[in-house]
Formats: sequence, C-alpha cells, structure tokens
Amino acid sequence: MSPRACDSHEERDNDSLKPETWFNTAQRTDTTTALKKKLYIKTYGCQMNMYDSARMADVLAPLGYAPSDSPEGADMIILNTCHIREKAAEKVYSELGRLREVQAGKAETGGRTLIAVAGCVAQAEGEEMLRRAPQVDLVVGPQTYHRLPELVARAERAGPGRGILDTDFPEEDKFDRLPEESRPQGPAAFLSIQEGCDKFCTFCVVPYTRGAEYSRPAADVLAEARRLVAQGTREITLLGQNVNAYHGEVPDGRGDWGLGRLTRELAEIDGLARIRYTTSHPRDVDDELIAAHRDVDALMPFLHLPVQSGSDRILEAMNRRHTADTYRRIVDRLREAQPNLAMASDFIVGFPGESDADFGETLRLVADIGFAQAYSFKYSPRPGTPASTVETQVPEEVKKERLAGLQQLLGEQQLAFNHRTVGRRLPVLLDRHGKKPGQLIGRSPYMQSVHVDAPARLLGRIVDVDITEALPNSLHGRVATAICESGADSAMDNQHVERAAI
Repeated sequence: MSPRACDSHEERDNDSLKPETWFNTAQRTDTTTALKKKLYIKTYGCQMNMYDSARMADVLAPLGYAPSDSPEGADMIILNTCHIREKAAEKVYSELGRLREVQAGKAETGGRTLIAVAGCVAQAEGEEMLRRAPQVDLVVGPQTYHRLPELVARAERAGPGRGILDTDFPEEDKFDRLPEESRPQGPAAFLSIQEGCDKFCTFCVVPYTRGAEYSRPAADVLAEARRLVAQGTREITLLGQNVNAYHGEVPDGRGDWGLGRLTRELAEIDGLARIRYTTSHPRDVDDELIAAHRDVDALMPFLHLPVQSGSDRILEAMNRRHTADTYRRIVDRLREAQPNLAMASDFIVGFPGESDADFGETLRLVADIGFAQAYSFKYSPRPGTPASTVETQVPEEVKKERLAGLQQLLGEQQLAFNHRTVGRRLPVLLDRHGKKPGQLIGRSPYMQSVHVDAPARLLGRIVDVDITEALPNSLHGRVATAICESGADSAMDNQHVERAAI
C-alpha cells in the first residue's frame, strides 16, 4: 500500500498536494426528497474515503439527513479521516476543538449537533479519541459505517458526553448492507471494488486500519457500475488499497476474476466511456492486466504504480517484495502492450537507513522510467509500524534536501510531458465547472486537468480539445468540436488515435 492511495486526488489542478480535501455534500442534494436534518461531511485523504463519504450520506438519507455545505447549524458532522499523512491524528483533534464551538452554539439554541469521527484515524485511535475529545458522539471504523443509522439512534438516546465506539472488523460484508440506491456522482465517479492490504509494508498502517484484503463479487461491481452509468456517469475509477489484487467471485459462483477481466466486462456496459483504477502494487501486475491495457480502449492510458524507492536495499527494508529492476521490467511490458502509456508513481525519501547512494538509485530509476505525474513524501514514522522503531532515522534536514531534489526532477518530467500535448487534439471529459465564468474543467486520457471556455451544456460530455498551453499541473485548450460523440464509440475512436500520438 502506498501513501498515494490514501492521499487527495481531486482537484489535482489546484490541490494535488494538500493533505485533505473537502467532500461537499451540498453538490449531492436530492431535490425530490424533503429532508429536514443537515449533514456535513469533511473528507480527508484518499479516493476511497471520498467514496465512503458518499456512501455515508446515502446511508443516513433515510434518517432525514440532507447535505449541507457548512458545519454551522448542522445536525450531524462527520470527519472521515485518513492516517497516512504526518500528524494526522493531531490534525483531527485540532479540528474537533473547532467543532466543539459549533456544537456549543447549536446547544444554546436548544438543538444538538452529533459529531462522528470515521475512517482510519478513528480505527487507530478508538477509545483514546473518546477520552481526549468528549464532544465526539461516535467513533466509527472504515468497515462499520454501514451501521451508522443504528449508531446514530443509540447516540441520540445516550445523550451528550457518552460516546459510542464501533471499530470492529465485522464478519458481514459492509457492501451488502449499504443501500443499492445512491445519489448521482456526476460524469466521473469512484467505485470501490477492493479493500484492505496483505502486503504489510513496514511504513504503512493500512493493514491495521483497513484490515485484510477483500474483493467485492464481480456481479456486485458490475451492478453498481450500471447504476452509475444510468445516472449519467461516463468515467469510473475503480478503487482499492491494492486494486490490482482484485479477485472477485464471478457471477456464476465458480472461480474469480482478476482486474484485467473485470475491466473487459465493464467496458461492455453501454455508455461507460472510460475506466481507470488506483492504486496498484507492482507485485499484482499480471499478464491479464497487461493484456487489458493493450486491448481495452475504454481503459485509460494512464497508470499509477507506486515504486517508493529505486534502491533494492531500501525496498527490502520496506518489505515491498519487488526490486527496482523488477519494476523496470513491469513498466517495459506495459509500454510494449500500450506504447503510449503515461506512468505515475509514489516515492518516499529519507526512509530509515537510506544513504546518499540509495537516494541516487531512486533518481536513476526516475530518469530511466520518465513519469507524467508523481507524488513524493518525506518519510515520517507511523505509530505501530515496524519502520517507526528503527534507530537509523534520517535527519530531517537531509530528508528535506533529498525531497527537493527529487521533486525538481519529477516536476521537470511532468512539465515536459504536458508540453508534449501542446498542439495535440485530445478527447476531454468535461466533469466540473471552473472558477471563471464560462469555464469548464475536464480530464484528458492521461489524467491531466484541462481548462476550456465552453457552454455549460457540454458538462458531462467528452469533447475534442485542441491543447494550446501547458502548465506544471494543468493544460489549457479550445473546444474543437461541439460534441465529439453521438455515443461512446466515436469518442473512443478519437481517443484511440491520441493514445498512439503522444
């Protein structure tokens, strides 16, 4: 499991390196239902958490909770937390201190604001959170949020100051307990297909907070994908802590499918134009998945494959179970299957015991591969992980210097990749409004943010865009055609040409 998999993904053009992202439930209001209670959710970290936040809103909707874009006046506030970033728990406690005032203000008017903490920090802190933050009414782990309706009822009966804890790893599958119906996610949606991790990298808390690897049955994944497409989704990103470790039970109950086979089946859904997946582990890149990158046009030519280090000695200390050359060979095979594949990765600098020579090996690997995007971090100890107890910690000044050098190289590669798109015509899925009037933002096949001036009627469409300018984290362009698709096929034909052009 990589740090990137529990890091913020949207909006990458402005917020790609921020430690948290706000999940604005106000954008998901169901206007057909008259709901009276206000629900505010703040989401930290990864795409999985964003998906979970959306499902929490779905679970609580039958109780009368409607989305709110502000914690002030809310009847319930949920902090859906991530444990990957440094001092993650302390940041949550700091936020809880601010929310105490919101809670007190509601009480002064005779109301009550329930505060819940969910996600990986909740799982890790458990009873300690209820002790340190008595204003918290609920502490819910990432595997038990489907129980929120019952837990909310218990919290309402118990009254303030009697927090309820549920951080079990239940035997029942939480996905079986979630409502089938969900609010539309929009043109681009997340779909969780796998959770947990069995890799036990020595720097990572995920196996302890998310549990063992679990794959959803393929029929359930396909059914949810069809529902999303029926609601207007054109692009689905498949999520998992180790998403390419997916091995979902097949519809007839005999055997299972890997991620490569699943993408082929998803590509058959009428109206689903684009498929992505994140995040992956090199150990789980198999022949079937490589072949899917060759054969499935809907599978975008962009792959986030964390490597963490270019030094075999450090990779062994991390328990990554691959070498730098193994990673190189995997990338070579992927690019042989799909010559225009854009690569992204994660890097940790300053891992305990990392020498100048080890760091040099990382720089060499970056130069050898060439990345369109990458995420890099200074190592910071996570309580309870094996690496946190190693005595040979790298001084902070050294980590800072190495990170600056690595990020300079990665930034140069990303900008160079973006510049290679200038003058090209790319199919772009316009999925959200920009900050300027009349501006829409979308994603290229290579996961680049693309800004265009375009009418709102094109929102949710895949359009041809002539790229006119490249910036470090985004592109600018002009809409070349009003709508380049009468259905998914024409957009994909256009897209396939560009996959071989950059």
